[in-house]
Amino acid sequence: MTILVTAASGHLGRLVVEALLARGAAPADVVAAARDTAKIADLAARGIRTVELDYARPETIAPALEDVDAMLLVSGTEYGERVAQHRNVIEAAKAAGVGKLVFTSAPKADTSELVLIPDYRATEEVIAEVAVPAVILRNSGYTENYAQDVAGAASSGVIAAATGAGRVASAPRSDYAEAAAVVLLEDGHLGEVYELGGDAPWSFAELADAASVALDRNVAFVDQTPEERVASLVAAGLDEGAAGFVAAIDEGIARGDLAASDGTLSRLIGRPTTPLADALADLVGARRAAA
Repeated sequence: MTILVTAASGHLGRLVVEALLARGAAPADVVAAARDTAKIADLAARGIRTVELDYARPETIAPALEDVDAMLLVSGTEYGERVAQHRNVIEAAKAAGVGKLVFTSAPKADTSELVLIPDYRATEEVIAEVAVPAVILRNSGYTENYAQDVAGAASSGVIAAATGAGRVASAPRSDYAEAAAVVLLEDGHLGEVYELGGDAPWSFAELADAASVALDRNVAFVDQTPEERVASLVAAGLDEGAAGFVAAIDEGIARGDLAASDGTLSRLIGRPTTPLADALADLVGARRAAA
């Protein structure tokens, strides 16, 4: 079975390639796709076929999908453009006869009010419309998304947000990548919509506590109002639009939009998800090693 992973030069896509190999896929059965194949030359050196695939350039998509049995469509990052870009890939997958398309979506994409959600909801609707055989992985927060908060706390001693007591069911990208590999490699799963999240949802006060341990210094959580959050972000250099977007995500967390976790992720990967404290220790260690 030939499995293609899109965005293989990115953080999640590369981890999925590694997870496929770790779970027994032969390098010759894995196709790594990226807009710039020079960025995945190391994968080619390991016997993995690499192909150009740019969501925005349909002429690169069809050739990349030749003889592909299953594929992972990693959500794009170009807000305002990515639904159309995703459609390019989904329609090409249908035309190529891909037997399983796995899409990385977002929590409760069909009902959530989180500001990030509309593109994911629209993409799921495209998948249903095109009727390509698919599995939806609704990934909750990546713990790495909060690495910058922790890095800033190393000097400031503060993690500030407008999240209140809201919780985040995060896990490291490697946990989600492993789940994607399982779904790609195993028979079945078609038609499933998996809500994936870490086993132990945490609050930002608990994030500050875990950061205190990882950084070996006291870190306090400062609970801001949305208005205070915007003002502090603008003062830190963000423009009003970006600051408002971040504050809107915080408001969604406060509502509980990223808090759900029913154990599906740990069941898929066959082990507990990586605890927040362990993930932060890894992130801080990696940052210090790179300094």
